[in-house]
Amino acid sequence: MAATMIEKAVLAGAAEYKVAEIGLAEFGRREIDVAEQEMPGLMSIRNKYAAGKPLAGVRIMGSLHMTIQTAVLIETMVALGADVRWASCNIFSTQDHAAAAIAAAGVPVFAWKGESLEEFWWCTNEAMNFPDGKGGLLGPQLVIDDGGDATLLIHKGYEMENGDAWVNSPSEAHEEDVIKALLKKVQAKYPSRWRDVVKEWRGVSEETTTGVHRLYKMFEQGKLLVPAINVNDSVTKSKFDNLYGCRESLVDGIKRATDVMVAGKVAVVCGYGDVGKGCAASLRGLGARVVVTEIDPINALQAAMEGYEVTTVEETLGRGDIYVTCTGNVDIITVEQMKRMKDQAIVCNIGHFDNEIQMEKLLAVPGLKKLNIKPQVDKYTFPTGNSIFVLAEGRLVNLGCATGHPSFVMSNSFANQTLAQLDLWANKDTYKVGIYLISKKLDEEVARLHLEKIGVKLTTLTKRQADYIGVPVEGPYKADFYRY
Repeated sequence: MAATMIEKAVLAGAAEYKVAEIGLAEFGRREIDVAEQEMPGLMSIRNKYAAGKPLAGVRIMGSLHMTIQTAVLIETMVALGADVRWASCNIFSTQDHAAAAIAAAGVPVFAWKGESLEEFWWCTNEAMNFPDGKGGLLGPQLVIDDGGDATLLIHKGYEMENGDAWVNSPSEAHEEDVIKALLKKVQAKYPSRWRDVVKEWRGVSEETTTGVHRLYKMFEQGKLLVPAINVNDSVTKSKFDNLYGCRESLVDGIKRATDVMVAGKVAVVCGYGDVGKGCAASLRGLGARVVVTEIDPINALQAAMEGYEVTTVEETLGRGDIYVTCTGNVDIITVEQMKRMKDQAIVCNIGHFDNEIQMEKLLAVPGLKKLNIKPQVDKYTFPTGNSIFVLAEGRLVNLGCATGHPSFVMSNSFANQTLAQLDLWANKDTYKVGIYLISKKLDEEVARLHLEKIGVKLTTLTKRQADYIGVPVEGPYKADFYRY
């Protein structure tokens, strides 16, 4: 009965959505209510700005994992006055009850767990399509992106309409073919769609390392179209979400998928940035013997100083039990390496995309046998007889096989996203095309908003102490070049 009432409410509100099951909305709402209590920073910002509606009527499109925590972010945007449409940024990361709850609340959302690539990019495009009330379409004025997919689609569409031939060039992967086909389909129906979008687009805030890399590359090439805020490199994002979030969610994903005993196993962590540091600590905390691989001598030295063995992937083949990629790069684990792994080794990725592990080449191995154990857990047996398990088809294991980071750490990230959106809109007429960071003062404020929840009491500088080190009593306390 309750699900029927929800469906009637959605239809009465004429909301657009495509989710797995709208009847899950009440379950989603209960979990959203719980998450709000664990997201003090984000809720504080919501409460501070909601009355003034600083984003009143602003069209915001989100391409970010449709989880319970993201639902709290979406409803914060709505509370600040925004007109929001949403899609997930990963085919496996959607929590269907979260998507249902947001759809039932009247926000157009296009996301479900287990999308095909064609469905994924359809959802991304649908989230861009704001009705103009006259039968036509408007585009987003601001974008919240995670990995850069929404940003890429707009840029590639705009470049295509201006004569670029990328859509007709050979593709390196199937996903490129899907994007190109979508852009051609949109152009056939709306020949100036992306130029129209760009006319009113005022900025993007980017959540993750890979998306930030894309932004800097476009900026260096002179292709970036709008101001962008690099949320990823806020200290309260990179040192919390990337490190402490992965420290908890990595093993959550591995254990939900496999029920494997981590203690005593040899775990190979590819990359020792913030994500790698969290992953290595997570695995060591459960008793694994952790090996780190690195290209950067500084990161490699850090890992060695923490007591980890540092070597190459090749040196671990035949003894590694668990492999985790977390570099943001491509071809980190090759198909030839997978063939030589220990029988029953587990292979997974916690970097943003699926190309850290050579999945397409793995699937093309002659005589390979694939056995699906359960959703997002596949056993691959090579013609030689040895097998490996690949989790989440090489995509984010913590979101594909579990529920991602805890609410508290996502409150840090999403507080930054909210501040970034407010900043972009408030300064839309003055920001030039470029890539910006949230100020040190706001970064410290995001941290400050989370302290009471966990019982932290700060020491206060005296005026003499503040003058001695040359900082204001109230902060900020560190120079921009300080590395936490």
